[in-house]
Amino acid sequence: MGEVSEFPVRVYYEDTDAGGIVYNANYLKFMERARTEFLRSGGIEQDVLLQAGFAFVVSRTEIDFRSAARFNELLTVLTQVTEVKRASMRFSQRILAADGRLITQAMVQIACVSHLHMKPVAIPENVKGVLLSAR
Repeated sequence: MGEVSEFPVRVYYEDTDAGGIVYNANYLKFMERARTEFLRSGGIEQDVLLQAGFAFVVSRTEIDFRSAARFNELLTVLTQVTEVKRASMRFSQRILAADGRLITQAMVQIACVSHLHMKPVAIPENVKGVLLSAR
């Protein structure tokens, strides 16, 4: 695997349940933010892609919850590109606590679709170049 992108996330009260533990769906939100920032660091803005007629949609996710994160913890989301195909890409993502404890890990597959028709289309070459260079 290639380059690892790091994205910090602070757990806010709104991210937690009544017991102060991160609600499971919020880990997916943290990972989404990390993938967006990964693309942004490569000069790819998703709003510009939308204007050009392209959208990225999650087509598959496998997630393993290993430990609980709690209110006010500082987490790091690690993101790696593991596969790039004509119209899809796959990311490996892990969320770690400040002490290095593995909170969760996931594989997230993203499809590139026509924003208008919501049908698969080839990943734009400039985006593909960013993804391939990070692999």
